[in-house]
Amino acid sequence: MKLKSIQNLVSNALNEIKTIDASEAFLMFKNKKCNLIDIREINELENTGKVEGATHIPRGMLEVYLDPNSPAIHNGQLDLNKEFVLFCAGGVRSALAVKSLKEMGYEKISHIDGGFATMSSSGFKII
Repeated sequence: MKLKSIQNLVSNALNEIKTIDASEAFLMFKNKKCNLIDIREINELENTGKVEGATHIPRGMLEVYLDPNSPAIHNGQLDLNKEFVLFCAGGVRSALAVKSLKEMGYEKISHIDGGFATMSSSGFKII
């Protein structure tokens, strides 16, 4: 058995998913054309701040929260008609997460290249 490295997994994911930069994500967010999803862990938000207006769903719970039968979907907290834009600290976890959500059937989905590290310089308000 040959194990794959994280670099292999991310490289494969990046070939299959849509990647956008923080400036493009900011325009989508500002124009209310996306669900902005922060998949970092709670301690990361506490240590570095959070993006005002983003929905926090930790990576470990993402597929559960975005299950078509979940309350987040049924209660209208997230809009299935808008693109889902995911971000983590630097772009690794969000790339893998987008690939997973594509496997669940999500089509309008992307992640932010460089993640949270690039967002404050692109207009997002960090609180």
